[in-house]
Amino acid sequence: MDLKKIFIKDACPTKMGGQAVMEGIMMKGEKKTALAMRLPTGEIKIETQENKAPSKWTKIPLIRGVFVFVASLVGGTKILMRSAEILEEYDDETYEPGRFEAWIEKKFGSKAVWNFMLYSSVVIALAFSVGVFIILPTGVVNLLKLVTDSVFWLNFAEGVVRIALFVLYAWGISFMKEIKTVFQYHGAEHKTIHCYESGLDLTVENCRQFPTLHPRCGTSFLMFVFIIAFLLHFVLGWPNLWFRIISRLLLLPVIAGLSYELLKWAGRSDNIIVKILSLPGLYLQKITTKEPDDDQLEVAIASINAVLDDLERIDDEDKITC
Repeated sequence: MDLKKIFIKDACPTKMGGQAVMEGIMMKGEKKTALAMRLPTGEIKIETQENKAPSKWTKIPLIRGVFVFVASLVGGTKILMRSAEILEEYDDETYEPGRFEAWIEKKFGSKAVWNFMLYSSVVIALAFSVGVFIILPTGVVNLLKLVTDSVFWLNFAEGVVRIALFVLYAWGISFMKEIKTVFQYHGAEHKTIHCYESGLDLTVENCRQFPTLHPRCGTSFLMFVFIIAFLLHFVLGWPNLWFRIISRLLLLPVIAGLSYELLKWAGRSDNIIVKILSLPGLYLQKITTKEPDDDQLEVAIASINAVLDDLERIDDEDKITC
């Protein structure tokens, strides 16, 4: 891994962030968010919307990480549903709502159906994540008490199992055709952001030369979450199973806040400490990003161009000189 190509010395970091979706990319600028998608007809469809004014809580270190995480989860799910909705318009099959969905629409209207689907998807995603990556590892490792009472090794094993489960999950779904395409768009997103932050014209040829890995990526954020959780759980020792589950859930806001600050630091610095701390997340990005084709790069470029006029460089407060 050539870190010089990822932590580009002369690059000027921005506050721009994106998310790969079904056949496209969501790109968020300072004032506007754009969704660019490649339609089955070959055209690129672009939708934009104004961003809401940021809450005062998003400016407070540590606390802002929690609010950004929740907003990203809800907003990310919403944009995924919108991308599926757009593609559905080009599907010959007619969608038949279920009886419960039809009842909600009749009783409360179509907007209520959309909100129900959105928030139920978020709840299911959270429940799955908590169950698989928090409760399952500590429950499984509890069996090791049959062979050791070492608090160090029990916590160490739990952290390793948690990270291994996530890596295996990401690796497993990467073989699915639809997910592989999403991961290609993820790579296209990173390449185009690299290109823009390096001051080059946004062309397919220019974007192609950059890596699919980026230090300011949501995948790296998740790896920071696992690593910080790994360290903080040692402080709590190894109490009974229910106390461990409750304490780990209560620690989640603290972990999210610390992880967000670390990600922001990694996104605007290239010192050796940042590079070392970023390595696990960058290696995980080798799974969650794939090399895009030129058509996918065109979509990524279109998504950036749609918000470019509203994009501001990182200001002096963030100690970046461009």
